Amino acid sequence: MQYTIVTGMSGSGKTKVIRYLEDMGYFCIDNMPPVLIPKFSEMLSAVNGNFNNVALVIDIRVGNMINELLKQIDELKKKGYDCTLLYLDASDETLVKRYKETRRSHPLEGEGGLLEAIRTERGMLSALFNDADYVIDTSDLTAAQLLSKLKEIYAPASTGQSLKINVMAFGYKYGMPLDADLVFDVRCFPNPFYIDELKRLTGNDKAVQDYVMSFPTAVEFMKKLEDLMSFMIPLYIEEGKISLTIAIGCTGGKHRSVTMTNKLADYLKSENYDVNVSYRDLGKE
Repeated sequence: MQYTIVTGMSGSGKTKVIRYLEDMGYFCIDNMPPVLIPKFSEMLSAVNGNFNNVALVIDIRVGNMINELLKQIDELKKKGYDCTLLYLDASDETLVKRYKETRRSHPLEGEGGLLEAIRTERGMLSALFNDADYVIDTSDLTAAQLLSKLKEIYAPASTGQSLKINVMAFGYKYGMPLDADLVFDVRCFPNPFYIDELKRLTGNDKAVQDYVMSFPTAVEFMKKLEDLMSFMIPLYIEEGKISLTIAIGCTGGKHRSVTMTNKLADYLKSENYDVNVSYRDLGKE
């Protein structure tokens, strides 16, 4: 089990980070008091295998209990857990600007004002800053750049595993898929439905696949679709997209769309992408 402890300055982007980690498959808890970590780790150990990656946000909102955090991290390591400390930072000027824009109050803000609260917090967190495994300064980072830095640490983009791709076959007569990012219409190709020996089969059967792909235009379509995906998917990853749904539709979602969906999925898997295949309307006829 791997633990990631996210800490750092208030307003530095910890909420965005925890959302990104959650999208990456982490089990996340925000504002966890350090004294609860031992009991929490025992509870997760009891259901070992269900929670492989855990992220906890622990910051100045817990007050003086923040001084217990390094001790609890050491205890996790002594128990054999892989535990890393990620510290989010930003300049005083940036933090002041962000608080002014959001009109929220700093957890330590009092009569001394916002800037004094930020400086007090920086002093209280200095030990965590010095002990952190990773420090990310978000002062000049866009949301996409922040996600890119997280991927460098937790999900290297070169593996393609940071993007989950769902390739879906569907039938137009049952309606367009609402959750599709990209939709391709393959009703322009000959329909196996009108071939008696193929009518009751599906695109999962070799006979149907051989028929659909026997037409040069279908082969050319698949080549162009593969080329398009090889161009677009790295751009989606670079921009920070977490999931992508590619929908391929024919009339009933049984023959042509299923064949093309399987072909595209096989290609994407060969490129080491994380691919799920679904047939939305198969069996509805």
